[in-house]
Amino acid sequence: MEEINGIEEEIQNQTTVKALYKAMASGDTKLVSGILATDLEWWFHGPQNCHHMMRMLTGEAPHTEFNFEPRSVTTIDDHTVIVEGYEGANVYWVHVWVLKDGLITRFREYFNTWLTVKELRVRPVGWPLGWSGKENRSTVWRSQPRDLFRRSLPGLMLAI
Repeated sequence: MEEINGIEEEIQNQTTVKALYKAMASGDTKLVSGILATDLEWWFHGPQNCHHMMRMLTGEAPHTEFNFEPRSVTTIDDHTVIVEGYEGANVYWVHVWVLKDGLITRFREYFNTWLTVKELRVRPVGWPLGWSGKENRSTVWRSQPRDLFRRSLPGLMLAI
């Protein structure tokens, strides 16, 4: 039963994130503010002039400043949703949203940056400190920008 609840939560979280992008595109600030936790934790990596999402979510810029059109939306566990988008050959972004109880509590934005998400497991009790076998980490998501694969961009790894 717990597995089914986890799958239902993944679907609900993905639906919530998709609703956020639709609300932003239409300028529905009331819905946007209802989806975000009041103490949203925020992190950004990219050119300093590309803080479009922050400016839009805080009301500093109109919803028309930048068109965040998701190209893929992937749920990687029961609380994390990754959204990827690109516009031509010059703009590529990845958003990592963490949800709790239906609200977005954490946001990571990567602008013009390749991203690899790895799950790191805690070293089992009693195992040697140097334990670093492949069985303790696995890639759960990787950037897939179709129009930009030949472009050189900085790369980061997000450990979850």
